Parts: sequence; structure tokens; C-alpha cells
Amino acid sequence: MDPFDPTPDDRFTFGLWTVGNVGRDPFGDAVRPALAPSRIVERLAACGAWGVNLHDNDLVPFGASAAQRERIVAEFKAALAEHGLCVPMATTNLFSHPIFKDGAFSSNDPKVRAFALRKTMDGIDLGVELGAKTYVFWGGREGSETDACRDPRTALARTRDALDFLCEYVRERKYDLKFALEAKPNEPRGDIYLPTTGHMLHFISTLAHPEMVGVNPEVAHETMAGLSFVHGVAQAMEAGKLFHIDLNAQRIGRYDQDLRFGSEDLRQAFLLVRLLEGTAGGARYDGPRHFDAHAYRTEDEEGVWDFARGCMRTYRMLAQRARQFDADPEVRALTAAQDDGELDPLLAGFTPEKARRLRALEFDVEARARRGLRYERLDQLMIEHLLGFR
Repeated sequence: MDPFDPTPDDRFTFGLWTVGNVGRDPFGDAVRPALAPSRIVERLAACGAWGVNLHDNDLVPFGASAAQRERIVAEFKAALAEHGLCVPMATTNLFSHPIFKDGAFSSNDPKVRAFALRKTMDGIDLGVELGAKTYVFWGGREGSETDACRDPRTALARTRDALDFLCEYVRERKYDLKFALEAKPNEPRGDIYLPTTGHMLHFISTLAHPEMVGVNPEVAHETMAGLSFVHGVAQAMEAGKLFHIDLNAQRIGRYDQDLRFGSEDLRQAFLLVRLLEGTAGGARYDGPRHFDAHAYRTEDEEGVWDFARGCMRTYRMLAQRARQFDADPEVRALTAAQDDGELDPLLAGFTPEKARRLRALEFDVEARARRGLRYERLDQLMIEHLLGFR
């Protein structure tokens, strides 16, 4: 077996909407036929994936009857059982239908907001029925092109009301489910409310049940904002709020590209995998590694599975490189603490005695300022590991 071929132990997942993407874009029609959910399950299992995620309408078409829903869900469950895949995450499509053209939870129309809540409750029921433990919220239409349409504070209050309502719904139903909020700065709206992971982390602290709610950062979305995705993920991990993650690739300054993981900015992809795998000594992320990306428009169906295998293989390759990098004696020496740790107890947790001792310390400021940190060498070592020459 190729050492970089994925296995279910890697907990890699894809969405029905990712490998099921037909290649349509604003300038051109579909280039490949839609795939049945059962076909997607079969092929993902053959590729070594662990799970498959979905929006409600990826599986059950909008407006389907109760009888149609039951038939579709039963067929999907049978496919999951046959091929050994699970559904770790589900979400609601609150952006495709024209009713959501001015938002769902933040819409000025109370009937739209009511419909969005009902649709989400139904989606939660579907996700739980399929075994999902995480429910993602991406507010793709929660934004504006002209802020004259509403006070942004009103939009935030409406969104808070919706999430508080849905948390109580989950609690009343006794579902084993947590929520993950996904940020994006723009597209399809001119500006989307709560545009970054940092915005989301603060917003969560204002909810009635913040313990139930975390974040689902996406590589492309944070990169679109010109920010370090690694830093955003690290902040979420440090806060205990990384409930899910979307992996893909993105060129800065472009529209949301959803490229194959690792196909752009290999340095950031490496640092991200290093962070998630905990090879530098930090806590390891133990949740699903979800690839929210899709194959190039140049591809037929077989190219879609090349894409899926590529996402997973690149992650595994980068994980191996991260382990080797952090085991390198020279790297370990360069990243080691710069003293014996004697001052550490003094620097955490104020007491009057600690303040007195800090004032009594002698500092050779000029000597400290002259010290080189050798980060150039450290960075070069990272490049050499990435390129396979060390």
C-alpha cells in the first residue's frame, strides 16, 4: 500500500456538494453530470474517505414531499451502511433559493426569518437522523450591498436570536449536537456580517449557550480577508472552539476558489497541518478533516476522484513532513526556549510580590537587542523539509 493513501482513521470527509460539484460557474454551464448521493458515497469510500457531509437540499430537494424525503433518506442510509461511511456534519442551505436574497436569519422580512428557522429545524432533524454530531452555519446571504437597508446591529441581534432559538430546540430535543459558525468576508454578498473567525469567536460569547457553539474556519474564507488562516485556527483551538474545519486552497485577492487542498501556498498548508497534528508539541485537533473544495472545471467524473484523492494524499504528505521537521535536532534547538524557564512563574498571574521582583530585575537591554534569533535558518530548514531535501 502507498504510505500516503488515506484510510478511515484519518477522519477525512467531503461534502455531497464538493465532489458533486458539476463545474457550473457564473460564466458557464455544467461540464459534468450530477452524481447521485449513493454514487458519491460509493466512490468516496473507495478513495479512503471516512465520512460525507451535506446541506439539507444536497440530499432532499427543496420542496420534496414527506414521502419523497423518506425514500431518499432510506436509500442514502443504505448506501452509508453498505460502504461504511458516516455523516459527521450537516448544514442548511439558506442561500440558494431567491427567498434568501436579503438574508435568512438577518432578513428584514419576519416571514423569511421564520421560514429560515423552520427550514433549519428540519435540517437539524435530518442531520441528527443521519448521525451528525456537528451542525455548521454559514451565513452566505447574511450581509448587504448597501448598509442603508438595516443597522448592522439589528442584523447581529436577529442572528443571535436565531441561534439562541436553535440551541434551545436542540436542548429540548436532547440531541447530541453542537453548532459551528463559519465566517466569510464577502461573496455572494458585498459584505457578509461576522466576516472572520475572530468576529465569530466574540459573537459566540454573547449567546445564551456559548458552550454549544464553536467555529468552522475555512482556508479560502480567511485567506480572502488577507489574514493568516493558521493564526485564526490557533486562536480557535486555544479557546476550545475549533468544532470543525474546512480545508481547501485559495490565492489571496481572488474570489472564493475552493481549490484542491495544498495546491496554493504550500507553506501555509504545511503550517496548518503541523498545527492540527500537534507535531510541535501542542494539543492535536481530533475532529474531522473536511475538504470543502471541488475539482477544476476541466475535469470529468474521473478527474473528480483524482481531486479527492489529491486532497487527502497532500494532507498525509504534509503531516509526515511536519513530524520530520519537528523531530529534526537542529529545528528543535532553534525553537527551544531561550532560557531555563526560571522567569516563567514570575510572568503569569499578578501578585504584588511578583511586581516587586520584576522591578528589581536587572536587564542588559542592549545585549538582548543584539541577539540574533536565526529565524532565517529555521525558515530555510522548513523549506528544505517541504521540498524533501532534508
